[in-house]
Amino acid sequence: MKIKTVCIWDDELWQEVSPLYIEAFGEKGAKPVKIIKNMFAQGIAELHVGYTKSGTVVMALTGKLVTDRVMIIDYLAVSEKERGHGLGKHFVGYLQQKALAKGYQKIIIEAESEETLDNTRRINFWQSCGFLLTEYVHHYIWVPETYHAMYLPLIADTRKVTGEELFVYINTFHRFSFRGGGKKGG
Repeated sequence: MKIKTVCIWDDELWQEVSPLYIEAFGEKGAKPVKIIKNMFAQGIAELHVGYTKSGTVVMALTGKLVTDRVMIIDYLAVSEKERGHGLGKHFVGYLQQKALAKGYQKIIIEAESEETLDNTRRINFWQSCGFLLTEYVHHYIWVPETYHAMYLPLIADTRKVTGEELFVYINTFHRFSFRGGGKKGG
């Protein structure tokens, strides 16, 4: 699989990846393109796109809080027709290597906490990639869904990280994404 990563907004690349993004998140949870463009303008986002002979098959939109040494996987999607072939796990490995190379200490994701078959499947996927599930359930005021934080430690650290701690990072990233918030991400 060929992978391309950009940290500057690219309209042409977004046109390639948007069908995959909409397929995965359009019904629920997709950020408006205006917000995603703002994330790039703030310097806190990267778009990663994976290609095979059949075209664009996987994408991730990641956030970076450089001063906190944290990468957030905001969105990750594998083409529905390509699922079950290990592409998602391979792609997470790629993101892990990128994060390590940039000196990040952990990668964080948020997973819906309602006990449904799809949510359980997603949590199991992240756990198969080495992510640890926290117990804390976070309630946002602007969406009805509740979330768990999951993280992948990238450095040897024996201290257990709590979901509350992780949501401080996640909320900081969301605040920068939606409100501008300066260039803390770097």
